[in-house]
Amino acid sequence: MPEERPTGPGGRSVAVLAVLCGAIFLEGIDVAMLNVALPSIRVDLGMSTGALSWVLSAYVLGYGGFMLLGGRTADLLGRRRMFLLWLTVFVLFSGLGGLAAEGWVLILARFVTGLSAAFMTPAGLSIITTAFPEGPRRNRALLVYAGTAAAGFSLGLVVGGLLTAVSWRWVFFAPVLLAGALLVAAVPLIPREAAPERARGERFDLAGAAAVTGAMLLLVYGVVRIGEPGARAGTTAAVLAGGLVLLAAFVVVERRSPAPLVRLGILRSGPLLRANLGAVLFAGSFFGFQFVATLYLQDLRGWSPLRTGLALLAIGVDSVLAPTLTPKLVERFGNARVILGGFLLAVLSYALFLPVGADWTYPMMFPTMLLTGLAFALAYGPLTIAATEGVAEEEQGLAGGLLNTSFQFGAALGLSVVTTVNLAALGSGATVLEGFRAALVVPVVSAVLGAAVAATGAGRRRD
Repeated sequence: MPEERPTGPGGRSVAVLAVLCGAIFLEGIDVAMLNVALPSIRVDLGMSTGALSWVLSAYVLGYGGFMLLGGRTADLLGRRRMFLLWLTVFVLFSGLGGLAAEGWVLILARFVTGLSAAFMTPAGLSIITTAFPEGPRRNRALLVYAGTAAAGFSLGLVVGGLLTAVSWRWVFFAPVLLAGALLVAAVPLIPREAAPERARGERFDLAGAAAVTGAMLLLVYGVVRIGEPGARAGTTAAVLAGGLVLLAAFVVVERRSPAPLVRLGILRSGPLLRANLGAVLFAGSFFGFQFVATLYLQDLRGWSPLRTGLALLAIGVDSVLAPTLTPKLVERFGNARVILGGFLLAVLSYALFLPVGADWTYPMMFPTMLLTGLAFALAYGPLTIAATEGVAEEEQGLAGGLLNTSFQFGAALGLSVVTTVNLAALGSGATVLEGFRAALVVPVVSAVLGAAVAATGAGRRRD
C-alpha cells in the first residue's frame, strides 16, 4: 500500500499530529508524576532508598539503552507498526506498575515501560518528519510537538501531586487511560506506509543491534551509578569502559556490514552533531536544576509535593511559547541562533538561582522559573528541527533515535553529576543549603558549554 502523506494544514494531518503529541505528552507526564509519588511508594511497598532509586533508574536504563535501536527499527520495520506495538506494551506495563505489590515488580514494569518509550518515541517523531515536508510546516509541527512534551513535564508535577493525594497507584493508572485512548485513535488515523525497502529480503544487522544496545545499556547504567551513594568507583569505571568497548565494536561491525543498522556517514553532519551535543548539555542542565530545586523546596523548605509542583509550573510557559513565538524566531533568525538564545537564557536563569537562601520567597524564585521555561521553548524544538533537517526520509527514525538518546543520556548525566557534587559538598562539611548551592553550579556550567556549542553554528542563516 503506498505511503499516505497529509496534504493540507487541517483535517487528518492535524488529527495525526494531535495523536503523536498526545504520546509525547504521555511520556513527559508519566516521568514527572512518578517523581512526586516516590515517597508514598517507598512507604507503601516498604522499599529501601537504594531500591527506590531503581524505580527511576530502571526507566532510564530501558529508555536510553534501547533508544538508538528503536529509532532504526522504526525505519526498517515500519514507523506505524512500531508506534502502535510499543504503545500497546506501554499500556500493559504501566498498568502492571499500578498493580505492583512488590518493589521488584514495579522496577520491572518501569524498565519495560522505558523500553517501550525507546521504540515508540522515535517512531512517533519520524512519522511527523516524514508526513510533513521539510520547511515551515514541518518546523511548526515539531515546535508544537516539543511544546506538548514540555507541558507534560511541567503539568505532571502538579497532576502527580493531586493523584498521589488519592493513591500513588493512580500515577500509573492515569497514563493507562490516556495511552489506551491514544491507541484507539491512532489505529485509524495514522496512515499506513509502504513496506520499507530494506525489510524486503535483506538481513537485519543483528550483530550491530546487539553491540549498540549493549553499549547504550552499559553507558547509561554507568552514568546512573555515578550519582548512587556507595557505588564503587572501580565498578562504575569498568561498566563505562565496557560500554565504550562495545561502542567501538559496533563501529567496526557497521563498517564491515553490507546492510548496517546505522549508516555511520550520518554522523558527519555538522548540524546533527551540534544538535545532539546540545541536547546532552541542555537536558543535563534542565533536569539537574529541576532535581536540585525540587529537593530544596521539599527537603529544606518542607513544601508539599503539590505546592512544589505549583512552584515549578511557571516553567510550563514553554508549552505556550514553543508553538507561537518560537516558529517566528526560527523563520527570522534560523535554528542555530534561536538555540543559542535559549542556552544564554538558561545560563542567566540558573545563575540567578545560585545565591538561593533558606528563606527565599516565591517572587525571588519566579524569574528563574519563568526564564527556564522560556529557555526550554527556544532550545528544545529548534534542536529537534536541527537534528532531523536535511536527513533522508529512510533515516528519520535513526535521527530521532539519536536525538532522544542524547536527551535521555544528558538527563541521566545531569542528575548523576548534581547528586555527586551535592554529596561531595555535604561530605566535606557543608550545610544542606551550601550543598544545594554547590550542585546548582553544574546546570550553569552545562548551559555555558551548550551555548559555546550552539555559537559554532550560529553564524549561518540556516543550520
